[in-house]
Amino acid sequence: MTQRVDRRTALAIALAAAACAGWCVPAYAQGDAAAGYPKQPIKIFVGFAAGGSNDIIARIVGQKLSERLGVPVVIENRVGGNGNIAAEAVARATPDGYTLGSAPTGIMIHNSVLFQKLPYDPLKSFAPIAIVANYPMYLSVNADLPVKTVAELIAYAKANPAKANYGGTSGMFQLVSEHFKQRSGTHFEHIPYKSSAELVTALMTGQTMMSFIDPAPLIAQVRAGKIRVLAVTSAKRSPDTPDAPTMAEAGFPGMEAEAFAALVAPAGTPAAIVKKLNGELAAIVKLPDVIERFKQLAANPYNNTPEEFAAFVAREIPRWKDVADKAGIKPQ
Repeated sequence: MTQRVDRRTALAIALAAAACAGWCVPAYAQGDAAAGYPKQPIKIFVGFAAGGSNDIIARIVGQKLSERLGVPVVIENRVGGNGNIAAEAVARATPDGYTLGSAPTGIMIHNSVLFQKLPYDPLKSFAPIAIVANYPMYLSVNADLPVKTVAELIAYAKANPAKANYGGTSGMFQLVSEHFKQRSGTHFEHIPYKSSAELVTALMTGQTMMSFIDPAPLIAQVRAGKIRVLAVTSAKRSPDTPDAPTMAEAGFPGMEAEAFAALVAPAGTPAAIVKKLNGELAAIVKLPDVIERFKQLAANPYNNTPEEFAAFVAREIPRWKDVADKAGIKPQ
């Protein structure tokens, strides 16, 4: 990391701490805000269409929250703007614990890099509750492509520059791919796709040479032998693709990048309510049926504190801003 990034990271973490201070006040100072909570239905806004990983995870968690808290938990999909429409709705909601938001990596980190003006501030507009699941991205190619390692992919791309391209469906996949280009010294042309299903089809038909993709839409074709995973972006190998090395093992340390699914509340939500919800989520992600359902999505159950969640977001934003700057990606 450069000194410029270090300064930006320090500033971002300071802002996260300041934002945290706005809701991390002692429970006794608020009265017991969680006493009797909840007394009415809870709504979770999801910024993406029904049936995607974020939607499915929100519904799994919402169902368990409903069972444990004794009130309905309603999922409302507000699609558009790479999740920004739903995020704005959460940011503007009354901070009483009855409106929550599904907050994936794009909303919390990458949109702030790729959009010039957001209708929310990921470090100030929300009270982070917890990350509930994370998953790596798979560096994937068509199984018929004559490459079996990351090194062979780089060599093949340099030998066939007219064919060298990568597909992406959102800013996260674009930024990870650009990071790989910077680290490998290889040029791949970016081809945007509207959905993961469309991108997987492009890989299988050879329209796209390679892509970093989340595992849920991909794993069936990997198991069918139609797509080959060359490496994963997690710190450890994925149990779904145990033969695929990590990016570090493939010669690219520092390329760890895991997407996450999380819940947030509007900034100003009483800390006692945030703490209660965090505790419920910590218990939910340990339930055997939840672990199994996450496994079907190739997602790993996860839980952290609100403070850890906020600090992670603050660290990651400048990291990906640096990647975008070097790639010449201009915010929309």
